[in-house]
Amino acid sequence: METLIVLAWRNIWRNKRRTLITAASIFFAVLLSTLMVSIQKGAWDRMEENVVNYYFGYVQIHAKGYWQDRSLDLTFAAVDSLLQLPQWVSGVAVAVPRIESFALAAHADNTTGVMVVGIDPVREHEMTRLRERMVAGTYFDHVREPALLLADGVAQRLNATVGDTVVLLSQGYHGVNAAGKYAVKGLVHFASPDLNRQMVYLPLAVARYFYGADSLLTSIALKVTDKDKVPQVLAQLRQQLDTTRYEVMDWHEMMPELVEARAVDTAGNYLMLLILYLIVSFGIFGTILMMTAERTYEFGVLLAIGMKRIQLSVEVWLEILFIALLGTLAGFVASFPVVYYFHRHPIDFSSSKEIAETYAQFGFEPIFPAAFEPFVFLSQALVVLCITTLLALYPFWKIARLDPVKAMRH
Repeated sequence: METLIVLAWRNIWRNKRRTLITAASIFFAVLLSTLMVSIQKGAWDRMEENVVNYYFGYVQIHAKGYWQDRSLDLTFAAVDSLLQLPQWVSGVAVAVPRIESFALAAHADNTTGVMVVGIDPVREHEMTRLRERMVAGTYFDHVREPALLLADGVAQRLNATVGDTVVLLSQGYHGVNAAGKYAVKGLVHFASPDLNRQMVYLPLAVARYFYGADSLLTSIALKVTDKDKVPQVLAQLRQQLDTTRYEVMDWHEMMPELVEARAVDTAGNYLMLLILYLIVSFGIFGTILMMTAERTYEFGVLLAIGMKRIQLSVEVWLEILFIALLGTLAGFVASFPVVYYFHRHPIDFSSSKEIAETYAQFGFEPIFPAAFEPFVFLSQALVVLCITTLLALYPFWKIARLDPVKAMRH
């Protein structure tokens, strides 16, 4: 076997141009497929992070039936056992209480529909880093401060800024009238255009008074230490909570449209990869056909002097495998700095107003970072290597049917 390996390695350099061209096609296949997958995955991971972890959380607890109706009448009492979930459920870092409903916001002659969210300022910041999203003004000092924070998209629609007074009108708990006016204490910015266009924050106690829902909550959002542990956290909560009173949902259930959109986009990306793999496969297979045809006389001589067909087939297969390894390793190494660059310097279409507005309509930020993850590099390198190795089986079939006499005449 050692002799076959040495012979195969020497043979691939007998025709350097063919070897380098074949290795180059494999190199670009690995590089391009890795870049495509990393950017697609990175963009969706960023989207999930912006929408899920920056507001919704990976897991939420509601009253039974709340998520379907989003009604303030489906609230639940803020009992200590629910707020202390991190103490008895492994994988939960913070439990964030909220009361939330829609309202009409008005300033001067401008009005817009908003989502008013009552929050515990400390707990909310621990999960969503809300304080760090401040672009003007200051954060809440305590849960009873009669002021509000506006998403800067809402502020633009209302033409309001820090220090202005905004009026909120809504329907409160059990149909009571909800009305109040509050000073704008600060502006926050979200990476998700959807959140940026609708979010208004009040301190929890102030929001409860506004909605007439004292000591009640519409949801508890949970910060999970590791998103891969969400299924385990979900199972623990459903086992320990009264599921006739509460519903426990993860982000897949709360936002199925986001999951479906990612699945569709991933399928489209796989289709593009399939086309790329097919183009590369035909190129590599053409090289294998040419190499086999050119060496027909050589194969006939080797068989005539006593070399076994299986040995010859393995030797040719090793030649193609070596070329594949050269191209794959080169592509694997070259993709590291390229992907890392786009990981640190994402593709940003924000400067293009038309593109930014198009993506904003779908709730996307037009920024596409690359995912710098080992699985992305290894998976694409292995796929291309497997394709090449599979194509390299052709010489087995060709050599098995080869007649040495006719081959030498050829």
